[in-house]
Amino acid sequence: MTAIEQELLTALTELDRLVKAMSTASPKPDLLPLFGRIDGLALQLPEGTDPAFRHYLERKSFEKARLWLEGREAENQAGSCGH
Repeated sequence: MTAIEQELLTALTELDRLVKAMSTASPKPDLLPLFGRIDGLALQLPEGTDPAFRHYLERKSFEKARLWLEGREAENQAGSCGH
């Protein structure tokens, strides 16, 4: 795993944690900075990065991207786009 992928995994795991706690959080967390961080890191991925992983990030399929990074790609269900 590259350093950028590790940073993405950290950010995606944090996003997952915050979303799961959203219903009871008070005040509600501002997720926009985290979305911006994920988008910024995605832009830094090197040439040759797996196209499916890039697709997940571009389509904002953040759970699928996190599972991919965790080596759990088999758990991803195909969406309407076929990925």
